[in-house]
Amino acid sequence: MIPVIVASIAALCVAALGATVTDLGPWYQALAKPAWNPPDVVFPMGWTVIYALITVAGITAWRAARTSAEAEWVIALFALNGFLNISWSILFLRFQRPDWAFAEVIVLWLSILAIILYVVRFSRPAAALLLPYLGWVSFAAALNWAVVQLNAPFA
Repeated sequence: MIPVIVASIAALCVAALGATVTDLGPWYQALAKPAWNPPDVVFPMGWTVIYALITVAGITAWRAARTSAEAEWVIALFALNGFLNISWSILFLRFQRPDWAFAEVIVLWLSILAIILYVVRFSRPAAALLLPYLGWVSFAAALNWAVVQLNAPFA
């Protein structure tokens, strides 16, 4: 029961912090975006599904951990990933630096891959649940890069 409570609270905190720093005001609206940019309403819906999958993956991996050391690594990797997830929003939307956010999203993507590669050793279901997140962030990275290309330089 503890993994469920902790993972759920952690996911809610990351989602709430991410939503708090997300400002789609005039600066964001004025950015040139590629033709394949989805409508703004898609992002909160997509993130809701992704956060649910991350939460279930975290619970599944934590429960499947064979040792307390493995469980601690699961917690640490998910915590780092949550920090990186929020950091992207801060860099892109608060600091208005899509160029810095693009460099950060690469690290975010690598953190998702690291979690998948770590947990697949003892929980294939947890690793599989993270694949949509990896795909979502891959799409976000491509979109971020397109925004940089269409709008650079940033100051």
